[in-house]
Amino acid sequence: MSERRKLLRSQNIFKSFLLSFFAVFFCIGAFAQITPDTNSITPDKLSASFAEIVKNVGSAVVSVDTKGKIPADAMAKPDPSGSDDSEDILDFFQRQLPRRPVYSVGSGFIVDKSGLIITNAHVIEDATRITVKLDSGEEYIATIVGADLETDIAVLKIDAKKDLPFLNFGDSDKAQVGDWVLALGSPFGLNRTVTAGIISTTHRETPTASPFQKFIQTDAAINRGNSGGPLVNMKGEVIGVNSQIATSTGDYNGIGFALPASDVLYVYDQIRQKGSVHRGYIGIALESVKAEFAEVYGLPDAKGAIITDVRDPLSSAAKAGLKAGDVILEFNGQKVENAQDLIKLVAAGKPNDTVTLSFVREAGNIFERRTASVVLAERTPNSNVVSDDGSRKSLPVNKKVDAAKPFGLTLTEVTPALAASYKLENGTGLIVKEINPESFIADVKISNGGEALGQGDVIIKINRSDVRNIKDFTAAVSKLKQGDAVVLHVLDYNGVNRRSQLKIVQFTVQ
Repeated sequence: MSERRKLLRSQNIFKSFLLSFFAVFFCIGAFAQITPDTNSITPDKLSASFAEIVKNVGSAVVSVDTKGKIPADAMAKPDPSGSDDSEDILDFFQRQLPRRPVYSVGSGFIVDKSGLIITNAHVIEDATRITVKLDSGEEYIATIVGADLETDIAVLKIDAKKDLPFLNFGDSDKAQVGDWVLALGSPFGLNRTVTAGIISTTHRETPTASPFQKFIQTDAAINRGNSGGPLVNMKGEVIGVNSQIATSTGDYNGIGFALPASDVLYVYDQIRQKGSVHRGYIGIALESVKAEFAEVYGLPDAKGAIITDVRDPLSSAAKAGLKAGDVILEFNGQKVENAQDLIKLVAAGKPNDTVTLSFVREAGNIFERRTASVVLAERTPNSNVVSDDGSRKSLPVNKKVDAAKPFGLTLTEVTPALAASYKLENGTGLIVKEINPESFIADVKISNGGEALGQGDVIIKINRSDVRNIKDFTAAVSKLKQGDAVVLHVLDYNGVNRRSQLKIVQFTVQ
């Protein structure tokens, strides 16, 4: 081989080497640009981030303990006071003892230093007493500011007589699939519980959801008792309220749902300002335009909402001339994507406002473009804070105990037959027939944690004085004021052993 050819070959080899080198170099550079910086998401750093978030937000997360009503069928019972058959009466009272108010636990979080708290409406539904427990261990009786069952959101108020820590809301519209989130609350009553996970999807509809619920789905563990607690992002901002779980067992199966903060804020602001949520309504049933409908009917896009029924001839829609089969394309000039979109647009309007709907109506082989002016009515609130006539009512938790029933107790005087069975020395005392679950005495416990008073118990003394009749007992109670100490001597009859046992019930008047 000539020297010239050897030189050319050497040059070609060198060029190939350089090309290969630079190709590898650029590949490595490109790979470095698209490969995540693993140093920024090490387990240690992630753990430290979680700990810092919990430290910052945990003090504003609360437990919401509720006491529900005694079921109506449990309260319906015959009056035993007129019978002289002591054995039947005592057996009757023994059967009544297990019937107690229903206790449950949920979660919530403080959103204003004055003591405003957000939780789920189902957490406090039918509650007769709501107790909020702070992270510090302090407990307060809460009142209900308002509730909205369409979104399952409720607002509570406690009076701590001091500024309280509170959480800030984040922009839930910016939440992305894969983002880390933390769920805080009191699952199974275990307060100060934190779980971590990622966002699985957004705008998720569930079989039990209302038209106003599109959830953030997460795999952060959410269980019974987590309801009403916050779902927070890595900035410690609330981006959702934990509301539902998908489960085959009743507990965590890896899928939980939180109502987005944007929807929560809309409800919260209305409840705070007006005590309830007011939504527009026009009285129609809807179906979304899908690709098949658009193709068959020659619509340019698979967008719009089809009216399937005008429910009431006196509704806003009927008065405006809308009919089943009309396809609504615009609401006040804004494009309507689907049925869900139109429902939200209508609901966001104020009752009595006039809006313009653009729609098409089939006329032979063509769709005619039309418009209609519609006066919005008010959507009937789907809430337990509204009476049958549509007016706002006081929730049970806000009722006052009947002053004619001392300590919220319905009492009857002991008959001679019962006095003999209870072996009462002076033959007097008062039988507890019923305990108002809204009264504070229903929450009083004895040292073993059980209920202090039960149906069928006999009160024989109050503050060292014998209890002889209802009049004397009521008079003694009426002299007590808030903060006074009370000691009751109570006989608890055991039907199995046919003997009564003394209980000392101690509490402070609230």
